[in-house]
Formats: sequence, structure tokens, C-alpha cells
Amino acid sequence: MPDTMRKTAVARLHHNAWVTRDQEATRRFYEDLIGLPLVATWSETDELFGAERVYCHTFFGLADGSALAFFQFADPQDQDLFGPPMPESPFSHIALKVDNDTQDDVAKRLADAGYREPATFILDHGYCRSLYVRDPNGLLIELTADHADARTISATRATTAHQDLTNWLNGDHTSNNTYR
Repeated sequence: MPDTMRKTAVARLHHNAWVTRDQEATRRFYEDLIGLPLVATWSETDELFGAERVYCHTFFGLADGSALAFFQFADPQDQDLFGPPMPESPFSHIALKVDNDTQDDVAKRLADAGYREPATFILDHGYCRSLYVRDPNGLLIELTADHADARTISATRATTAHQDLTNWLNGDHTSNNTYR
């Protein structure tokens, strides 16, 4: 292991959270279409940022115990304050690892529910194949199935990651993706 590969005390992602305007539409999307079970719903009232806030906080579980989480506020003013629109850039997204069969199953469920291009699209990155779809909140979700040689590819990239970044920052923008 290179010296730059330090052991981290961070075990895994606990959750990643966003604000939703519609908890039920969010539940239908993540549980019924994507296949993430609703594992917790917290109805809460807290003193936050100078005012009492009433909100619902839902968690949709991933296999490793982490979750995607969503807040919805009872007060429309809190909703507007804390729920800015999702970024429209395709580069702002969350990627979830799936296997090929799961990716195909989700793609079918999405199509059956009326999600078709351009609402969904597939991109083969070479080192992985990705299915992209926007959730009811506008969040771009990427369901990623790794290339069969993902471990070897990742190990190769790790050995040159710092030098590749240095090269790119110094103006060498030559593609190093030989897997497409």
C-alpha cells in the first residue's frame, strides 16, 4: 500500500440527506422503483437555527447499513428556507453501486413507471456502466454496475492517482481511460 493510502477512522457513509417537498412521492421512487426500503421515519420538533422546526426525516437503507435521507418541513417557510432546488448539472449526483441484474431490473421498473429517455439514460464509462435518473426532487441518481475487472482497474488507478492529478493540473489533459 502506498504511503499516501492512510487508514481512515471513517467506516462508511452513514447517510446523505436532502430536502423533499413530497415524502410520499420520494418514498414511492426510492422504495418501489429503486428498491431501497424505508428503514426509519422520524417525526421531530427541534430548536434549530433560532426557531422551533417541525419536520419529518425519512431514511432509505442501502445494503451496507448506510442510507439516503430526506427532510420535509411542516411549515412552508421552513420548507422554502431549507429546501433550495437541486442542482441541474449532471455532474452533481449521487452514485449507488448495483450489480448488472439489479441495474436491469430497476431500468425495467422505471420504464414501466413511465421514465424514459431523456428522463433516464445509460452511459458506459468503460470502467462501469451507469443508469441515470432524476428523483421526484430533481436529484440525479446514478445506479452504477462495475466492469468485470473493477478490482484490477481500481488498483491500477490507485497506483498513479496522484501523478495523474498532477499531470492534469499541469495541463496534460490526455485521457487515461483505456477501458471504453
